[in-house]
Amino acid sequence: MADCTGVISQMYIYPVKSCAGIEVSEAILYKTGLSYDREWMIVDQDGQFVTQRQIPHMVWISPRLTADALYLSAPEHAEIRIPLSTAGTSKQVTVWRDTLIGNDMGDEVAAWLDAFLSVPGKQYRLIRFSLQSTRISASEWTGDIVAHNMFSDGFALLVVTQRALDILNERLMKYGHEPVDMLRFRPNLVLEGLDAHAEDELANMMLHTASGLIDLQLVKPCGRCPIPNIDPYTATSSPEVMDTLADYRRLSQMHDAICFGMNGIVLTGAGQMIRVGQPFEAQLAV
Repeated sequence: MADCTGVISQMYIYPVKSCAGIEVSEAILYKTGLSYDREWMIVDQDGQFVTQRQIPHMVWISPRLTADALYLSAPEHAEIRIPLSTAGTSKQVTVWRDTLIGNDMGDEVAAWLDAFLSVPGKQYRLIRFSLQSTRISASEWTGDIVAHNMFSDGFALLVVTQRALDILNERLMKYGHEPVDMLRFRPNLVLEGLDAHAEDELANMMLHTASGLIDLQLVKPCGRCPIPNIDPYTATSSPEVMDTLADYRRLSQMHDAICFGMNGIVLTGAGQMIRVGQPFEAQLAV
């Protein structure tokens, strides 16, 4: 029997790591997460991944997906098309602690990235996750489960309750700041029907579909870097979001890190469709 229930109210994917997100109404679930989520990332000339932490205006790179191509657009730069059929050349890249082989998407998009990002002494490449590579989530959080992801920060999914954002915005406005939207926190699944931060206490989320059961396990609180301070529309950073969260969202099990949302892994249901409006049941962690 479920301990609580709710509804998926919003879904997002972020095709290129640390670039703009896309709100979607449905997505196929794979063992690595939602389809096309963090399937590409930008690396420098040494193969080291880069994010908004180093280059805030990465958030202005907007992806668009069609049946046969990924398109990237940015202010004052013409949209560029990268066919999904592009095989690319193998390139060794590093994302956090993991070094693996990715597929380089070529010189044309690399030149486009160099022109837009425009960081002296740096050159950039667009890398797609290779089907020949495997990236496994940290076993200290997944235990005996071998959980896969692509270029995320380490787990297949990020889950946040809508009420968590509501409470934050209430606090921000109390202190005279503007409210923020969910894109600051880059979730995949936004949940309605639960109390703020109830995701902290959940063990599993189950969704019943016509094709069978989807079972997601929530395994690790999402410790936050300064990215939520970056306005996704202006690419400017100011400290009020993290300063406000610091007053009430430091978790002892994360060594007092500021946390917002829960990282999840896929236990069953890969290949099935998840949709906005879909109800779920959840069990509390013991």
